[in-house]
Amino acid sequence: MSQSRLKFGGALLAATATLALGACATETSYRPATGSGFSRTGYSDRQIEPNRYIVSFAGNTYTSRDTVERYLLFRAAELTLSRGYDNFILADKQTDLRSRTYSTPGLGYGGFGYGGVGAFGGWGPSWRYRGRGFGWRSWDPYFGDPFWDRGVDIQTVDKFEATAEIVLGKGPKPRDNIRAFDARAVIDSIGPSVVVPK
Repeated sequence: MSQSRLKFGGALLAATATLALGACATETSYRPATGSGFSRTGYSDRQIEPNRYIVSFAGNTYTSRDTVERYLLFRAAELTLSRGYDNFILADKQTDLRSRTYSTPGLGYGGFGYGGVGAFGGWGPSWRYRGRGFGWRSWDPYFGDPFWDRGVDIQTVDKFEATAEIVLGKGPKPRDNIRAFDARAVIDSIGPSVVVPK
């Protein structure tokens, strides 16, 4: 296969991947949690006592802190009503910012390979890395330095996750507790702004 065909195929593949990722670049919708670790998004809850739960909502990198916290309150209200209660108290709440840094192209250790040492050749350390516009390249200690490649970009990605411990109650919410919420009022107030999957 010719070099120009390989370059065209690589460019076409990169353009397709970019378009596919761009189509997905939206806020996390309100849905049960999927994924794990840094890629986890959506809501989850866990019962710790008969009327006490830990509720969380994790957004993706396009989801604002405000949205994450609204969806957490909405989930707490929804859970409260589904368990036959009327109000909930936020016993504890926190919102965490998680960050991850990526390099584009990614630099990494590629194992050992042919180092091209001397007239007879030989084995030596080599690394593979992606160069902007050139795809994967190889580097060994005898030829060039990938750290002088001006095609390397560093990007930090942030995402928010809100977690709360809630205590469920029946009847009107306690009037003297500012952490108490009427579940139906929360659903009525926040519900219209909640985006659910289609």
